[in-house]
Amino acid sequence: MADKQDLNAGFTGTPVEPPEGLAKAAQSAASGVKREVYAVTAGARDHPHTASALLLGIGIVAFGFGYLLGRSSAESSARSYWR
Repeated sequence: MADKQDLNAGFTGTPVEPPEGLAKAAQSAASGVKREVYAVTAGARDHPHTASALLLGIGIVAFGFGYLLGRSSAESSARSYWR
């Protein structure tokens, strides 16, 4: 049977070999995303009113865009439901 050290080798958090290829690219991308998320949260923490206004504005624009898309798709329908 395998000894305890060999069984725990995969769960130590440090890989035996450095990442290469796709694993290295994914690790680099994940690190970049974490840095950007931290920067956004730090900015929102420092300026909560600006962050709230920005989110509210984005929500209003998204709602308006969805409303216009829904309205235009309903108007382009040749079939009338009211007759």
